[in-house]
Formats: sequence, C-alpha cells, structure tokens
Amino acid sequence: MKKFVPLFILLLFLFSSMAHALSWAYPFVVWKGKVYEVKHENSINKNKLGRNIGKVKTQPNDMTGKYYGNASNYFPIGTKYYEINGISPTSAIAVEINKQEWVKAVYVNRVPFHVMNVFSIPKLCIGLILIIIIVIIIKWRQSKKNN
Repeated sequence: MKKFVPLFILLLFLFSSMAHALSWAYPFVVWKGKVYEVKHENSINKNKLGRNIGKVKTQPNDMTGKYYGNASNYFPIGTKYYEINGISPTSAIAVEINKQEWVKAVYVNRVPFHVMNVFSIPKLCIGLILIIIIVIIIKWRQSKKNN
C-alpha cells in the first residue's frame, strides 16, 4: 500500500489538466505604440467619426500576456480604429464595435517594448529583399571582373 501512494500522487500530477488564463484589468486596443482603454459606456455618434486610422492586427499571448503592434485583448483582429472629430488621436480614438456602433478608447500609456515592434514582418521582408539584391549585385560585379 505504501508503494502505491507516491505512484498515485505522481500520476495525479502527470494527468491533471492545467488551465491558464489571464485576467485583464480593462479591455484595451493598441495603436501606434500607445495603449488605449476602451470605455464601453462612452459610445460615439457616426457624425463625430473622422478617418479610419488603423485596425487590430494581433492579439496578446494567452500565457504571457505579451503583445505587439496594433493589438487588442478584447476585440477581434480586423476591428477598425477611427479618429474622433475635435479630439487629438494622442488622447482618444474610436473603436468599431459593429457596423453602426463605436466606442471611445482613452490613452492610458505607452506600449511595453517588444522585439516584434522593431522587426515587424513587412520590415523584415524589405530588409531581406535589400540584402538579396545587394548580394546579387556583388556577385554580378565579381563575375564581370573575372571575365
């Protein structure tokens, strides 16, 4: 019997399912390196909307909570951001809830550093293309000198 107790405890730890969930203090969106808290009680009329300035492109990591780029912990990818007429986008923006409803999101703070903010996919692609072009030009010049 004494042999089965440690084995039972070990099996209990091995086969127990672990659940991880983050609890955010408030729903937010990120635009141009700034975090905006979404105020659901502050709806915006369509006539106060300015131009479309961006959209949600990423979601935070469920385990670590880290995020980069235009992200949101509440809204799905593709949710649009708008300027609010008469208010600077550095202090507040409008977030689309659905086709006819928008809410105000108020600036809270700067985004924490994340390496993907520096090395985003488009920037990496452009950098790689430039490097490939430079290598091709160098190889072409070397082959021209040898001939």
